[in-house]
Amino acid sequence: MQVHKVLKAKGNRVITIEPQAAVADAIARLVQHNIGSLPVVNAEGRLVGIFTERDVLRGVGNRGEGYCQAVIGDVMTINPVTCGLEDSVHDAMGKMTEHRIGQLPVLDGEEVVGVVSVGDVVKILYEDTEYENRHLRDYIYGQV
Repeated sequence: MQVHKVLKAKGNRVITIEPQAAVADAIARLVQHNIGSLPVVNAEGRLVGIFTERDVLRGVGNRGEGYCQAVIGDVMTINPVTCGLEDSVHDAMGKMTEHRIGQLPVLDGEEVVGVVSVGDVVKILYEDTEYENRHLRDYIYGQV
């Protein structure tokens, strides 16, 4: 199974932010869209970083409320781990596990086309396993 199937199931909506935006604006966008991360894209639309809920927690914990006035470009995670549309879901899950991250921007060439989370991957793998189990039970009990 490939990553594009996960994006198709959840929808290809991509919410991004610019490096010059304020952290407060990014937090508002995370809350408004009920998401855990924002790919940071430059004026050309290229991925230059990622800003996550974890960045918020660390920033406020280390710098206090003044952190919310910081600029995303100064506090984002640069060179984020990514995957492609044709990557397998298992490879994406492996990257998230290896790098201890919960969200993975998905690229089509250099364009950000989505973000998959651990929850998205678990859900699609669970549904796939349930489908296979149902099919095998039907086969075993002659209901095919």
